[in-house]
Amino acid sequence: MKHLLNQLFEQQLLTHAEAREAMLRIGQGEANASEMAAFMTVYRMRPISVPELAGFREALLSLSRDPELGTRDTVDIVGTGGDGKDTLNISTLACFVVAGAGYKVTKHGNIGVSSVCGSSDVLAQLGVEFTVGNDVLKRQLEQANICFLHAPSFHPAMRHAGPIRRELGVRTFFNILGPLVNPARPRYQVAGTFSLELLRLYHYLLQQTDVRYAVVHALDGYDELSLTATAKLATPAGEQLVTAADFGLTTTLPAELAGGSTAAESARLFLQVLEGQGTRAQRDVVTANAALAIGCLEPQLSFTEAVAKARESLDSGRARQALKKLLEAARPRVAAVVG
Repeated sequence: MKHLLNQLFEQQLLTHAEAREAMLRIGQGEANASEMAAFMTVYRMRPISVPELAGFREALLSLSRDPELGTRDTVDIVGTGGDGKDTLNISTLACFVVAGAGYKVTKHGNIGVSSVCGSSDVLAQLGVEFTVGNDVLKRQLEQANICFLHAPSFHPAMRHAGPIRRELGVRTFFNILGPLVNPARPRYQVAGTFSLELLRLYHYLLQQTDVRYAVVHALDGYDELSLTATAKLATPAGEQLVTAADFGLTTTLPAELAGGSTAAESARLFLQVLEGQGTRAQRDVVTANAALAIGCLEPQLSFTEAVAKARESLDSGRARQALKKLLEAARPRVAAVVG
């Protein structure tokens, strides 16, 4: 580890192989606390390169627990966090809309980073258990079209870096790795980023994989398609600017996307949207992000056609049923929460 640190201190970039070696050492507990802190600090002082990010990603995926779902033909919708906007759980809601539309979703998530309530927080409030076996996850995917992979349960290697990250108390490169290391390795992904620089980093990295993706950053700072301003969208076809009008929708005000001040309040808002009681702005932003995922799965669809599929899932109640079936597949007695 010391020879890699010396390279970094001399302002050299790591190769893909060197980055992979460094992350393997950290993940396998071979780096001490001082080495890990120094390593993380370097990447607060300068941007991460594409080969470095690719090496870190490869190492973490190799150390992750395989959910053994029997398929990679699934989609994930996930944001990096870190935008400081404290919105409702847009990506997670969009996942249930996509599942209700008939597509398989393997949602990878964690506790909140830039908001009071992350995907793990809100789903825990709704009764979703994280320490489920692979057989339960597979049954959920088959019956509900969605399963949830709580990041700490599938990335045991991260436990070595966790205490150092908490002590440092600042965002590290681990925060941008999260959306890239879904242990189910889905072939389709929508990733929201908190900056244009990170959007391009993801774009360049994902171009080197077999993932069909959409990376999005709203130019007013959101790590998702917020509809509050023009957004930059990167796909295998290139980059483009998109607005709410491109999706047949109207511009949204930031205040209309506010999340709850507690996990319980966030869960209440979550259910309101799924039950058809959300505001126009809430419904629009959720269906727009679901449309991006549907577009990855069916690239021949226009934005408005994908929005129509998402809206039908929400309006018909199938998105809500996806949550109910997810709970039923693991713990039938919990289904009454969303019945």
